[in-house]
Amino acid sequence: MKEEEIITLAENQPEMVALPQAFYRDPDIYQRDIDRIFLNSWLYAGHQSEVPKTGDWFLFEFAEESVIIVRGENEQIRALLNVCRHRGSRICVENSGCSRRLTCRYHGWTYDLEGQLRAAAHMGKDFDKSEIALRKIHVELLDGLIFVNFAENPSPFDPVRDGLAECLRPYRLDNAKVAHRESYPIAANWKLALENYCECYHCAPAHPEYSKGHSLAHPDARVAELTEKVLERAAACGLSDQMVNRMYLDAPGFGADFSYDRYALMRDHVTGSPDGMAIAPLMGDIQDYDGGTTDLQVGPVTFGLMYCDHVVIYRFTPLSVDRADCDISWLVNGNAEEGVDYEKEKLIWLWDVTTHADKTIIERNQQGVNSRYYVPGPFSTMEEMVWKFLSWYIDTMKKPGKNALPEG
Repeated sequence: MKEEEIITLAENQPEMVALPQAFYRDPDIYQRDIDRIFLNSWLYAGHQSEVPKTGDWFLFEFAEESVIIVRGENEQIRALLNVCRHRGSRICVENSGCSRRLTCRYHGWTYDLEGQLRAAAHMGKDFDKSEIALRKIHVELLDGLIFVNFAENPSPFDPVRDGLAECLRPYRLDNAKVAHRESYPIAANWKLALENYCECYHCAPAHPEYSKGHSLAHPDARVAELTEKVLERAAACGLSDQMVNRMYLDAPGFGADFSYDRYALMRDHVTGSPDGMAIAPLMGDIQDYDGGTTDLQVGPVTFGLMYCDHVVIYRFTPLSVDRADCDISWLVNGNAEEGVDYEKEKLIWLWDVTTHADKTIIERNQQGVNSRYYVPGPFSTMEEMVWKFLSWYIDTMKKPGKNALPEG
């Protein structure tokens, strides 16, 4: 599909109506998604506890891109493109590892932890290693959460840190650790996965485990009263009662948006566990359970569920036009010990069972969208956040913008 056709399709999009089929199937629109959104946004790569020592690294991958997240000699975390400067081979092929040098297995070119080329055999006397290094992309930390950006001049990240500082401080995410991390491949376009996450219209019929204790599945007056009581208890429990919402405000706006929204749990639940009861030591400086949880969002595709005793980080990324990945990290207090302070199976239970159910729903959605008889339908009042995302997305698709180029 030509650019002018994509822009016309976007300009003709009605309000509060689902997108036409082409937005989920057309390869040119998909490539525009990659160029305009994913190569310009701040994307969650992982947590600093996953690279605790010098030489520790893991891969962040989406679409055709691969990035080595590595802790260097000076303890600084870097993001190096996993593309050898010789003939382009992938250098690191496992998901994670630890090494003082990064060696390409194709021809043996070897780089240090800063990405500088250190060894390349049989290159001739005029070859200058000092002029060659792995290309880097930008890295920022948000209380231990690692975000990367492929753009040459990305949106400033300081507004995110400053805007969320008070809200996140009690959790001390910089002292947390990853208790479990899992990838859930989904046979659908990434936007269908994200749209599903942005609404709870489907929660009551599809997620009985979640709906039992989470008030977002029950939008009524009682929920507002419960949330008000949660916020009244926040200070006594060591939590912030601040709410912020700067999501999907400007287009194209790439990753400097964020939100923190605390709401009530129900039926005496205090966390997201099989019985709603405490499942791990309290996070950071939190002193007690206030009966609530938090929806966190940073950038367009990273979400968090912040309970008092653990935090769940969701990230949606495209793999191809009709395949996406849902990556989930479960964070606990950095001093907590598995088998002593928490059981991993109980910790991950809720969002594992929920994500498996979502995977089925989203894949069925894609199958229906693929039909020649698909016609976009109207959104409900419980899908307003979906429309907020899609409005931002449509505006981003309509407006011109240069593609991202990594630093040399």
